[in-house]
Formats: sequence, C-alpha cells, structure tokens
Amino acid sequence: MRQLFTLCFILIFQMFSFAAAPVEGAPTENLDRKELMKQEIKGVIAHHLVDSYDFTFFGDKEGNYYGFPLPVILFDNGLKIFSSSEFDHGKKVVEKGGQHYKNYHGKIYKTDAAGTINYDEKHFVTNEKPWDFSITKNVVMIIITGLLMFWLFTSLARSYAKNNGVPKGIGRFFEPLVLYIKDEIAVPNIGEKSYKKYMPFLLSVFFLIWILNMFGLTPLGVNVTGNIAFTVALAIMTFFITNLTGKKDYWKHLFDPLGDSMPWIAKIPLYIILIPIEILGVFIKPFSLLIRLYANMTAGHIVLMSLIGLIFIFQSWFGGTLSFALTFVIVLIKVMVALLQAYIFTMLSALYFGMASAEHEHDHEHEGAH
Repeated sequence: MRQLFTLCFILIFQMFSFAAAPVEGAPTENLDRKELMKQEIKGVIAHHLVDSYDFTFFGDKEGNYYGFPLPVILFDNGLKIFSSSEFDHGKKVVEKGGQHYKNYHGKIYKTDAAGTINYDEKHFVTNEKPWDFSITKNVVMIIITGLLMFWLFTSLARSYAKNNGVPKGIGRFFEPLVLYIKDEIAVPNIGEKSYKKYMPFLLSVFFLIWILNMFGLTPLGVNVTGNIAFTVALAIMTFFITNLTGKKDYWKHLFDPLGDSMPWIAKIPLYIILIPIEILGVFIKPFSLLIRLYANMTAGHIVLMSLIGLIFIFQSWFGGTLSFALTFVIVLIKVMVALLQAYIFTMLSALYFGMASAEHEHDHEHEGAH
C-alpha cells in the first residue's frame, strides 16, 4: 500500500511539474489552444530528455526557473570556470578571457558579443565549440548515485562484520540481489573459476543503472540512462574488460574460428569472410548494449511524458481520467523496466566476459584419450 501511495505521489508531482513548465520558443500567434498545448508538451518532453547546465526543478509561465546553477568548466586557450547562472538559461552571452560563449539548445558555442549563431545549408550550427568539462545535471546525478552506492554497500559490509555474516536493516533487501547476481548471472555465464574478478564491475553496473533508472521516474527531470554518452561509456568499459581479460582461446577463436576441423588451404577462402565478421562482432556486442539501454529508456520517458501531456490536452473528465489510468499503468511498467534493463545489461556483460575467459581443454582431452 505504501508503494502504491508513493507511485501516485510521483505521478501527481510529475503532472504538476509538467503543467508548470514554461513554453520555450513556441510561437503563440495563429495557434489555437490545443496546438499551443501540443507545442508546450513537445518543449517539456525535449527539456526532460536532454542534459542541462543547471538543475531546474520546474518553471512558470513568466519564465522564472526554480533550482540551482552548476559549474561550467571550459578549456579554450586556458581553463575557464564560472556559474551556469551567468547564461540565464540561454538568454545571455557570457564573456570570459576575451571570448564570448552562448548556451544554445543545451550546448555551449563560441560566438560574438551579440550571441550570433551561424548555420549551414542543412541548418546545422557551424559555431566552434570549446572543450567542455562542465558538471551538468546528469553528472550530478551520477555523483549522487555513486555516493549513495558507496554508503549502502559500506553499510552492508559493516553489517556483515558486526552480525557474523547476517545482514541487518537495509542489508536484508540488498543481500538477495547481490546473491542473485553472483549465483544466477556471474557463475553460470563466467564460471566458478573466473567469476570473482568480474563481480565488482557487474555489481557496480547493475546497481548504477537500476538506481539511475529509478531516479528517472521521479519529478527531478533526470534522464541519465537515456543519454547516449552515458550508455557509450558503460559499453566501452564492457568492451575493454572483455578484450583485455580475454584468454588465448578467445583470440584463437576470433582469428581461427574453424579450429582444426579442416586443412588451412581449405579454410583460407572461408576466412576471408569469417574473420572480418568475427572482428566486427567484437564491436557489435558493446554497440548493442548501449543502443538497447539508450533506446528503451528514452522511448519509455517519451511515452510517459506524452501520456501525461494528453491529460492537459483533453481537459475532460473522461479523457483526463483515461490518460491518468494509462499513465499510472505505464509508471508501474517503467518500474519493472528500470530493473529489467539493469538486469539485461549485467547479464549480457557477464556473457561476454564468460566468452572471453573460457578455457577449452581440447589438448588435455586428446592426451587423456591416448
């Protein structure tokens, strides 16, 4: 019952935040009420999906924003550090060290004092961008999640030490998850011999994705796992761990997939096709990881925010109630998807690690047979 009340509160809070969000650049002339509402909904969804240089909780119709600024860190002929509040949500041009910068659609460009943005024939921005190492909203959430995980698992470790291996408090909730990842994901896919060295990464990536997914369901307006830069970073980690820990059999299979099944002369024509496919597969596996997580979480946020927007478009008891009920069901599904996506990423990573660390004992088998 408490969980149901929490979900209702989150959903209602999201709708209030949705209603209070300002229209960003939407033309108001020659638009009826519904068209204007559709423009506003598109703006709110776009604002929810993208990263930002400030942590804004909500805004009002007058263009006032409520939140706190974050540090902007640029490297452009020297290090430049200043508060994102100087941009005034993209309304002002910031001058630092003789160079002007403008926050335009969530990206910082070098410009002139007037804030001119130039385009090419395809309407892409041609302004030069500085090296950007800013602490954005997504970075803040990653740091908060990292600190939360550190606190949770150090507390779990202390609980084990104090109670002779029996967890207390919140440890009772996390221990089954840790054991499940070990017994149902790591050991079956990697093996008893090699699984331990991969457990820190598997546990970290599972809880990082899961907690960030749950934060994405709150009215904070964060969408870290729906940011392709974040999923690319996780996939790169999986890629390097897989290939740097790969055993001899892993690399032998990559460049000699047919093994000793036929003479080398007969294998050469096949290897012209097979070896490039095997090498391509090394990169396709992490690519599938990043796309799956990014696409599922982004699509889920778009669907959820669109359904909330329908409540304000209908503005009727029947349409609003139906949209609210459907949105509530989607929120329940998203709670399960948040855990499912963490599970899938961890499971596939463990599968790739198992393929890399597997050891085949063909030679020993032949010796035993003789």
